[in-house]
Amino acid sequence: MGAGRPTAYKEEYNEQVFKLCLLGATDADIANFFEVTETTINNWKIDYPTFFESIKRGKERADATVAESLYKRANGYEHPDVDIKMYEGEIIQTPLVKHYPPDTTAAIFWLKNRKSAHWRDKQEIEHSGGVEVKSITVKVKRPADGTGN
Repeated sequence: MGAGRPTAYKEEYNEQVFKLCLLGATDADIANFFEVTETTINNWKIDYPTFFESIKRGKERADATVAESLYKRANGYEHPDVDIKMYEGEIIQTPLVKHYPPDTTAAIFWLKNRKSAHWRDKQEIEHSGGVEVKSITVKVKRPADGTGN
């Protein structure tokens, strides 16, 4: 907001950037949408705190929604639904509850990220005792023809 070229920023960008972030937009995506560089987006974050807050709110809400979905998949969940069928020319709607069992992949992903010290692929184990290595002698018997084969 110093001397130089006027900014392309507009107040309505706050709502637009919030919605873009809800869709998973990265800073590069945001720059592309507004037809500016990522450097400009970073400058707008500094110069316009409401723009920066809109980005943070959108990304946090999107991440929270995905985290909630992953959590439900990891643990299993259920939700109400309606089965709709046509019988003798009439539509029949039957309420039901759909059940989804826990998903192993989602559970592993959750645990590796939330409890990585216990669930990562590579475990580091400390050993505080001594190690004794005994030597052994191996005798190789050569074939009788003397070829070594």
